[in-house]
Amino acid sequence: MAKPVRFRTDADKKAFWHSTSHILADAVTRLYPDVKLGFGPAIEEGFYYDFYRSKPFDYEELQKIEQVMKKIIKEDKFFKQIYKSKKEANEFYQKEPFKKELIKEIEENKISFHKHGEFADLCNNPVIESAGQVKAFKLLNTAAAYWRGDNKREMMQRIYGISFPTKEQLDEYLALLEARERKDHRKIGPKLKLFTQVEEVGTGLPLWLPKGATIRRVIERYITDKELKEGYEHVYTPALARTKLYELSGHLNHYRDHMYPVMKVDTEDLVLRPMNCPHHIQIYKFESRSYNDLPIRLAELGTMYRYEASGALYGLARVRGMTLNDAHIFCTPEQVEDEVKKALKFIRDVYADMGLIDYYLMLSLHDPKNKEKYIDNDVMWKKSENSLRKVLKSIKVDFVEKEGEAAFYGPKIDVQVKNVHGKEETLATIQLDFNLPEKFQLEYVDNNNQKKRPVMIHRGGLSTMERLTAFLIERYEGAFPLWLSPVQVRVLTFTDRNVKFADKIKEEFLQQGLRIETDYSNRTVEYKVRDAELNKIPYIIVIGDKEEKNKTLAVRKRGVQGVKFGIKMEDFSKQLQKEIDSKA
Repeated sequence: MAKPVRFRTDADKKAFWHSTSHILADAVTRLYPDVKLGFGPAIEEGFYYDFYRSKPFDYEELQKIEQVMKKIIKEDKFFKQIYKSKKEANEFYQKEPFKKELIKEIEENKISFHKHGEFADLCNNPVIESAGQVKAFKLLNTAAAYWRGDNKREMMQRIYGISFPTKEQLDEYLALLEARERKDHRKIGPKLKLFTQVEEVGTGLPLWLPKGATIRRVIERYITDKELKEGYEHVYTPALARTKLYELSGHLNHYRDHMYPVMKVDTEDLVLRPMNCPHHIQIYKFESRSYNDLPIRLAELGTMYRYEASGALYGLARVRGMTLNDAHIFCTPEQVEDEVKKALKFIRDVYADMGLIDYYLMLSLHDPKNKEKYIDNDVMWKKSENSLRKVLKSIKVDFVEKEGEAAFYGPKIDVQVKNVHGKEETLATIQLDFNLPEKFQLEYVDNNNQKKRPVMIHRGGLSTMERLTAFLIERYEGAFPLWLSPVQVRVLTFTDRNVKFADKIKEEFLQQGLRIETDYSNRTVEYKVRDAELNKIPYIIVIGDKEEKNKTLAVRKRGVQGVKFGIKMEDFSKQLQKEIDSKA
């Protein structure tokens, strides 16, 4: 009997989860001998294994696989590392084309396997001592995945799972998964009638329903007003352009795989834009600029289109058509650090208003060895990276540095968040760019009447409207603060004779700019209240004969037990406005 396994460090977990993927592969080959093996790595949470077969695994098959895995664990065979020559390995995997492909890429003749019982798998990673150390596991779901992530290759059937040294740990994890599911914006959004996605429109192209559009409209008005107060000038630019614009910017070279195909229209080659910056550059170039004009801050809620891999698409958080709260700041080299500071303060202020506080800052640097991805200009990279690092240190905020995460043209400060499933995404970004001003020959005249090159700062403030809304849905589980809530008040009536007075209240609220719904149905008041609560309405007003007679309101507040009676209309309106203004 093997001793209990350590499960403290990431390395412990990776070894444990990777070993369980071997047990999974063993079980599948016992049940389905014709299935071809891919590979099975440990991931951030758990493991998966890719198999090649003609159809997906269904729920009943997963249950059968789990039963065989339990049998393998009960057998408690030790994991042993064995070695084979390339010739022996190819003979061993005579009927496994995907394994043979992996072997072909191994340079050494001595190839490592890990074996437990009669099953052996190509492996050079750490594993646990024996199969019996896996005391609790669960196969979570299945998905289709291209072999090695290449959409030109075979479609594999992937099985995801999780495992732990104790049943208590598994129970805790499954409870966490349940909580994540409850908060998942992909479930809450359609349920609250915020957005939908339909096959007829296209993959990764969500439709904003009226209530979701209301949230988006509130956010767009908020951010536009705030930017205008901060000295930004808003513009509108088209969502497509000639390919020569993106050839000059470098996007066609560095970003081609994420762009939609070129469209031939009359004599022009046009493409949907993946970025807004080339358009804003043309606005900067529209007229001559003096040092007295700088900084120039151009902003736009700009719609862009990016060809994201189908496997990467995720509700509203990762889509193919998106609208970015975008801005580009053109400034002198001397103004760079001050403008970056202002942009960073702006982002942190708006996130505070949104109630998004659980994030961290990442200084995204280039990889000096990767000359294919990044512009080959060591002086530019050193200068720009040092500038951003200096700003972050000067404002005394915690940040991490990560190599290989910069944009192809310059380093950036990224605001990183995790969704409810633990996947990290970038919401906002500030990118320093000495490259595009050079490529587009941007100029301003300095105080000595000499032509100089401005610096360009790319600033994505709130994020895209899609991704931000996804995070807000999950942050509030659909129960938005009053200022963001698509419906702020729902008015209910006891009987039909109360409708006239309720309509009068509704009209007064509408004139004040509040968002009101009514429910005059013949259902019971208890049912109507419950329906309003399920739809996360912040305030419910119930109108009966008593309220009509006294010209008062009976008010229920979301999350608060009980009803307040005898509330005057004027007092309630002031209360709502105060709550909206405070963004509480």
